[in-house]
Amino acid sequence: MAEDRTRAHRVAVLAGPEVIAFELAMPGRILGGALDDAGRPLYDVRVASLDGGPVRTSDGWSVAPEYGAEAFADAETLIVPASRGTATVRDGVPDPAVSSLLRRASGRARVVSICTGAFALAAAGLLDGRPATTHWQFTHRFRRLFPQVRLNPDVLFVDDGDVLTSAGTAAGIDLCLHLLRRDHGAEVAASVARRNVVAPWREGGQSQFVERPVPHEEGPGTAAARAWALQNLDRPLALADLAGRASMSERTFTRRFRAETGLSPARWLAARRVELARRLLESTDLPVDRLAARAGFGSAAAMRMHLSTEIGMSPLAYRRAHRAPPDG
Repeated sequence: MAEDRTRAHRVAVLAGPEVIAFELAMPGRILGGALDDAGRPLYDVRVASLDGGPVRTSDGWSVAPEYGAEAFADAETLIVPASRGTATVRDGVPDPAVSSLLRRASGRARVVSICTGAFALAAAGLLDGRPATTHWQFTHRFRRLFPQVRLNPDVLFVDDGDVLTSAGTAAGIDLCLHLLRRDHGAEVAASVARRNVVAPWREGGQSQFVERPVPHEEGPGTAAARAWALQNLDRPLALADLAGRASMSERTFTRRFRAETGLSPARWLAARRVELARRLLESTDLPVDRLAARAGFGSAAAMRMHLSTEIGMSPLAYRRAHRAPPDG
């Protein structure tokens, strides 16, 4: 979006019911902190409620925005933060006032959502047939309510021109920095990122943060074979080995395994090896070749391929992003 450099770009942030306070304040902190060479603000960020009155946040306290509906009338960018329980959308039906606001803004202003704010955009029809993302914990519900949206749950944000969506919580920072890069270049974005002590660009997508707990079923089935496999991930594990542990034929074992886990034995093993590799990258200084052997990949190249496929990051990039620095 081309910028008029003679004045600040007008941004309105919607303070809706049960809004997440962190995300409500985020655009003002990131966009509002961007300055031109003369030290003038590049964005005029206004937090506004629909009626100009106070709004209760999800944390149990209220905010009193200085602006009401007038802030949305001339906004060039409209941002919808997340609300607890996606409060602006109930079972796919949007708050009529929010939906009307978004439809009026569509085509006139750039519309942006943070985290589950995407539910409001989708319910208002702004995402029909378009790519979008939201917090990974809500993707199943989102797909059920809005099958017409091309949801990508793995990325940190989606830029579809005049409509942009971000993944969970802190991914809103990534999206705001992206807006700075898009509007004013990488140098401005990097300056704001340094001031806020955040990375100007994060590698990978939100899949690196998704929890994938291993089920612990009791009784007959493939659970015992899976438990044994988890203790032996550093060695080659053939289908025959796993089926033998369960005292089943390979065909029966594969069928039962898929019924219990939703995955083939090969896909499940690959995912468990990726999880082990992630833990080792986070907690040890093992060189990548030794780490690949410990996780059962056989080679560093194979591990790099699997990590890139699963979480969109190389082993070293993942270690840099997730390894805590030494004390002192």
